[in-house]
Amino acid sequence: METELATWHFVAAAAGSALLGILFHVCRAVFNVFPDKLSDTPAVNIFVSNGYSWADHVFGTEYDDAGYYRLDSLKNLRLAVGYSLFCGMAVMLFLPDVALGIAALLDLGLQSFVDLVIYRMQNFRLATMA
Repeated sequence: METELATWHFVAAAAGSALLGILFHVCRAVFNVFPDKLSDTPAVNIFVSNGYSWADHVFGTEYDDAGYYRLDSLKNLRLAVGYSLFCGMAVMLFLPDVALGIAALLDLGLQSFVDLVIYRMQNFRLATMA
């Protein structure tokens, strides 16, 4: 069976990318052992810190007073989800083989879900008749 790209593949991939962005945001905030922002000068933070980059400085990522990435910041969440959506859609648009692979996985997952529902409905009917 040959898989073709459809609009719903892009919508489903965007939803998956948004969920990954939320996961990345939570992981960066919760599992960060050392503070990202060490001082008030961006140059020192960029060169000394592993977790702070030019993108954090340019886009204005928010940190708390101790220098840790803020979990409760909607701006940080929006940046993480936006970056993830941008990367996910760029992959789907500019790498056709990867896009076809994602579409095939989505089709397989949907078909497996439909088969499972049909199987459960058949077993439900058999169980009520017995």
